[in-house]
Amino acid sequence: MHIDDAQRITDPDALQALYGEPSAASITKEVDHVHPHYRAFIEAAPFVVLATAGPDGLDASPRGDPAGFVTVADDKTLLIPDRRGNNRIDSLRNILADPRVALLFLVPGVGETLRVNGHACISTDPVLLARFAMQDKPPRSVLVIDVETVFFQCSRALVRSALWDPARQIERASLPSTGRMLADLSAGNIDGQAYDRALPGRVRETLY
Repeated sequence: MHIDDAQRITDPDALQALYGEPSAASITKEVDHVHPHYRAFIEAAPFVVLATAGPDGLDASPRGDPAGFVTVADDKTLLIPDRRGNNRIDSLRNILADPRVALLFLVPGVGETLRVNGHACISTDPVLLARFAMQDKPPRSVLVIDVETVFFQCSRALVRSALWDPARQIERASLPSTGRMLADLSAGNIDGQAYDRALPGRVRETLY
């Protein structure tokens, strides 16, 4: 898609002029630690998006578990178990190269989201791993997040999207299945129907 260079915003001053100054509330809500109010959001969230950057590109990875799975160790430290996945470990590779991370917490039914920025390291401390065991299975690693900034995001995006409105939910069958996508992307080298048949059981058996 061609964009006229005259319509590109390339200067910080032009960008500021376009959007104006942030409100006092937008500045006040940002703090350098996990305030007790923010802790309540983290402990109520069963889902967080982890954003990372590395030499091979960017990554935004969904992480989910029962609410409170992200532990507030203290007002400057979060702990996140790294559960079983597809072993691409894109986020973890990025953290090794660039420890900067951003987190976006979502709480079902709540319009506001919570954002955390900081630095991460990957720990295999046996005590930490045992602390986060589920179904007697510890995670392979735990992310230790050094918190730098925390603030809440207002509800406009979730209100506009009606994300939590049950009437807006769609049937999974209305979209291509996982197997169909893999079959087409692999030019038929992956048996999509077999993949779809095995998927529900595989997910149940490999959650932890």
